Amino acid sequence: MREGGLRLTGGRALVRQLVAEGVSDVFAVPGVQLDWAVDAMREARKQVRLIVPRHEQATSYTADGYARTTGREGVCMVVPGPGVLNALAGLATAYAVNSRVVFIAGQIPSGAIGRGLGLLHEIPDQSGILSSLTKWSGIARSAAEVPALVHEAFVQLRSGRSRPVAIEIPPDVLQDVAPMVFHPRAIGHASPVGLVPLQQAADMLAAARNPVIVAGGGVAAAGGAAALRRLAELLQAPAIMAAGSRGVLSDRHPLALSSLSGRIALAGADVVLAAGSRFLDARGAPTHASADCRFIYLNIDASAADPPRSPGLVLQGDTALGLAALGDLLAADPRLGAPREAGMILAAAARRWATARTAELKPQGAYLDVLRDVLPDDGILVSELTQVGYASEVAYPVYEVGTYLTPGYQRTFGYELPTAIGAALGNPSRRVVSINGDGGFGWNLQELATAARYRVPLTVSVFVDGKFGNVHRIQAAEFGQTYATELHNPDLMLLAQAFGVVGRRVEQPAQLADALRETLATNDCTLIEVRVEEMPNPWPLIHAFLPNAPPLPPELTAG
Repeated sequence: MREGGLRLTGGRALVRQLVAEGVSDVFAVPGVQLDWAVDAMREARKQVRLIVPRHEQATSYTADGYARTTGREGVCMVVPGPGVLNALAGLATAYAVNSRVVFIAGQIPSGAIGRGLGLLHEIPDQSGILSSLTKWSGIARSAAEVPALVHEAFVQLRSGRSRPVAIEIPPDVLQDVAPMVFHPRAIGHASPVGLVPLQQAADMLAAARNPVIVAGGGVAAAGGAAALRRLAELLQAPAIMAAGSRGVLSDRHPLALSSLSGRIALAGADVVLAAGSRFLDARGAPTHASADCRFIYLNIDASAADPPRSPGLVLQGDTALGLAALGDLLAADPRLGAPREAGMILAAAARRWATARTAELKPQGAYLDVLRDVLPDDGILVSELTQVGYASEVAYPVYEVGTYLTPGYQRTFGYELPTAIGAALGNPSRRVVSINGDGGFGWNLQELATAARYRVPLTVSVFVDGKFGNVHRIQAAEFGQTYATELHNPDLMLLAQAFGVVGRRVEQPAQLADALRETLATNDCTLIEVRVEEMPNPWPLIHAFLPNAPPLPPELTAG
């Protein structure tokens, strides 16, 4: 039932409808075009916490970290023009990782939009820019439109594919007063998969000798972890988790495989169910599988089955609903009554092979062992583009969904610290660790001020080698020399002191373990500097297409 009759400013209407949608935290940098919204948040500060980072880029990153770890929407707000542009890196990351972010953008005055008058913060076609990085966007042309626009944004966000939405509100709209009609909390709409293709898929899987499930980030975004586990256990099928879906099946589960151990399962598979996955490698080429393999593509987005992927059966609809429906059909299929041990045996052998490969990766493996040993199962690791972070994609066990974050295919430098702050603010009872390289850390190191101001219980570990390590290694391999890869870093212990956070300096995995245990026992924000030398190349373990990728053992890959 809608509530109406009140005359309010557009700013107050914005905040009231956000509260109706269940929003309790907003990440924003204030500015003149947002004054009437920020003042409304001041009035509603007992209902909505306004968190102000030190850079607009951090607003969208914190909202993303908050959304991916809490199951609630992350809301950010910035001024138009440069504010929007500064925040686009985080918005692009949220788009890449299927994150439920509400991006609220200021605008120039309504009557001037599109006229090129050179007003404060004006840029050409801001609306077009936002529409390219969101699944839905809208602009309020009058104060009375604000509640319905906000409500529709949440309907869109909670329906279909999980991707960011954007709302633009000009300053005159925020200031104007109008009769308001408010809406109850938006209910999303899930799209079921058609029964005929579901039955075809169930028949293919039941008849398969070596079925394999590939779980992409869409499984995590759709809340399909329980349905995935049930289906994998019914089929006794190895389940391969992409970086964006780590934890949807605990790495303690005997059928859970990483992308590394999954190479063995795929090589012998006769039917692959790609669920919520783009099913493409980092080159945009189809994920490698056996030559005679048949494919089932379950995805909310039908284009996830398009070329260059191999032809297959398409199941379009909500990934979680599709997995659950397949489980129901297969639970009643008499072909699954006989013992099916081959998948479990293969998964165990593949896990042993992958563990032996990652054990050879030193010292990255030792640091990841420390992180896993110290963090509780529900602790959150925010992994960045550093040598330890890259290796974590295949060498760090993940036990619960939403406890391992990466920037997805965007690979955005600087995302790690603000994303971790958002995760920590949204999960005050859980421990959060951010791993950073000294290169990427420089993008948003000022957010230590945000962590200190809001007393964020967070551990920030920075692996320091004095260079853009990955760029340095690639240049050396390609050209035999390097250029423009060296860094001039601040003294991180003085930096920690200047921002008012705890500082620690370590040089060995055992020392990192001690520092982590000490810091995780407190509610402080701690910066740990980890001095490291050049590390071995982790990429052959991450990308199967590289020429120096480890060869698969033939005794495990025969179909």
